[in-house]
Amino acid sequence: MEFLLEIMTEELPSSHVKGALAQLQAGFSKEIKSSGIEVSGLKALGTCRRLVLVADLGAGQPDQEEIVTGPPRTAGLAPDGSFTQAALGFARSQGISVDNLQVVKTAKGEYLGFKRQKKGKSTPEIIKEKLPAIISSLSFPKTMRWADKSFRFSRPVKSLLCLFKGQVVAVSFEGLEASNKTAGHFIHSPAGLTVNSYQQYYQALKDNFVLVDPAERKSRIQDQFQEKLTGIKAQIYPDERLLERLLWNVEYPLVIMGSFPDSYLSLPLEVLSTAMREGQQLFSVVKGKKQLPCFLGIADAPSDPKNYIVTGNERVLKARLEDARFFWENDLKISLTERAKQLSEVVFQEKLGSYADKVARLQELVGYITERLDLRNLRKDLTEASRLSKSDLLTEMVREFPELQGKMGGIYAQRQGWPETVSRAIYEHYQPESWEDPVPDSVGGAILSLADKLDTIAGISGTGYTISGSSDPYGLRRSALGVTKIILDKKFHLSLRRLIDKSVSLLKKKLTLPEEQVKAACLGLLEGRLRFILEKKGYSYDLINAALAPGLDYLDHTEARIEALSSLKVSKNFEQFIMMVKRVKNILKDSPKAKLDPARLTEKEEKELYSALKIIRKNAEGMMAKGDFAGAQKIIFRLQAPLNSFFDRVLVMAEDKKIRSNRLALLAQVQSLIDQLADYSQIVGSSENS
Repeated sequence: MEFLLEIMTEELPSSHVKGALAQLQAGFSKEIKSSGIEVSGLKALGTCRRLVLVADLGAGQPDQEEIVTGPPRTAGLAPDGSFTQAALGFARSQGISVDNLQVVKTAKGEYLGFKRQKKGKSTPEIIKEKLPAIISSLSFPKTMRWADKSFRFSRPVKSLLCLFKGQVVAVSFEGLEASNKTAGHFIHSPAGLTVNSYQQYYQALKDNFVLVDPAERKSRIQDQFQEKLTGIKAQIYPDERLLERLLWNVEYPLVIMGSFPDSYLSLPLEVLSTAMREGQQLFSVVKGKKQLPCFLGIADAPSDPKNYIVTGNERVLKARLEDARFFWENDLKISLTERAKQLSEVVFQEKLGSYADKVARLQELVGYITERLDLRNLRKDLTEASRLSKSDLLTEMVREFPELQGKMGGIYAQRQGWPETVSRAIYEHYQPESWEDPVPDSVGGAILSLADKLDTIAGISGTGYTISGSSDPYGLRRSALGVTKIILDKKFHLSLRRLIDKSVSLLKKKLTLPEEQVKAACLGLLEGRLRFILEKKGYSYDLINAALAPGLDYLDHTEARIEALSSLKVSKNFEQFIMMVKRVKNILKDSPKAKLDPARLTEKEEKELYSALKIIRKNAEGMMAKGDFAGAQKIIFRLQAPLNSFFDRVLVMAEDKKIRSNRLALLAQVQSLIDQLADYSQIVGSSENS
């Protein structure tokens, strides 16, 4: 049976809408299902002015049988089995015949009682009861109060529409009473609308310039993009973030196309697209990688018959591009080398000194990394790139558009004649800034980015700063994600521990915490981001735990470990091998350490296990050193047969203490080898899941 909810508000920030809808959908589903109501086809829709839920719900809670207890058996029944006055009084108070009473066993003892059917509540009753709390539970990055209300929400709530089977559900919320009324577009068709179903609601809004389904709005935008660009054979300069933002900013999207003077095409594409996006939320139009003198925008309107929206955007954009050109020409008058000399006057962080100090550390770090990667030919250029990397922070363009830091440095370096290795590294060294953002394309950019992020992580962690909840003003999570993503994507064979050691050593005089504490904090932060990446790649928690158990150091080896473990799960040997490993670990639990004496191995099976272990260990350790964990895993599987024979015919816990200790030492060596590959005991087998 159809349920429809609309929470109409004043205009919500686009960044609030999607999160609110996800919370609303999850909260409603949880509360209604936990109340025993069937829920299917639940969808969250909405715009910047309305949060909408539509679903098929059951008619109500099923009737339930409940047991009503009265007096204890000893008080309710006389010795001859007849009912006492206590039993008679209880039956009378419940409106039933005393003959309906029976003995009921409970955790507290035996009582007299009876069974009765408890009628379930109807769905409208449940909705009326649960919905106010669901709405109140929605959280936003920023909230406000209005009028004399103490309730906080992203923006003032104007009305509630709540229907079940076409009838209004009498929900009361913060002085508002739910109805079957909504309204069209707040400017172009604000008239009230009365509806009794989702289909009628959807069509009435569409007829009044509101597309409540975000997928339909996105499709309309893309169709209009295509229509505008087909004739000039051009494309949109990719900007998914802007498209996502605008999708939730409008109720009835209209794509507009405007132009600007060709003279501004002398500006770099990055500058043009940023000026359009940040100033007016416009899209650059390109052919290949070349900017065309036009733009696309998204308005919240059915049409622009007199071109007011287009001309208004053109006028404002021209002024912004004029400013950008002024910044560009002025910035080029001063070289990056000259600007680098002024970095000592710009504070990086109060306890960590200036950007000049940071740049000096970056030069040391990129030198260290190029040595470790055997890329000494890049050292000179990357040292120069490090020296110049933060110079664009002093340019007028970056002061106006902070999101262009790095990119403008790379563009200015290219214009000032620096080699491509230098300019490219500077341009890319802030990447990646998120999970979706690609890592630097060039090796030089990846190395400089790695050094920059490691210095920030070590430095900020060394000042005693800790991340709490969603608070991360220095972007340590983002930096840690960048470090792990770069190393994995570029397949850099680098010791994470040595990188942290080097980064911390360069900050020694500025640290306020003990070095070992700082290193541990850095490793913990990086491990957290590595787990995030591995989860994003689809690996289960038990495989991640098993792969990380040998320790966090070479991330390329960690990924190779987890790939090997993932293939293990589909192996026919999986269950048996895991059970064998867990058996070894359980036997060794709480056992004292002992030294193996091969001369004390007397039984045939323990000698065979020791011989097999020596050969397998030599081969497996060689493979692991090269990062071939899949090959090492196959080799270690060969321990299964001699181990099974050992367990079948050899008594590990022998009465003779020396023999027992020696056999435990042999098993400890088996476990030590297996633990170098992974902690297989962390892996959950199918039998444990069932």
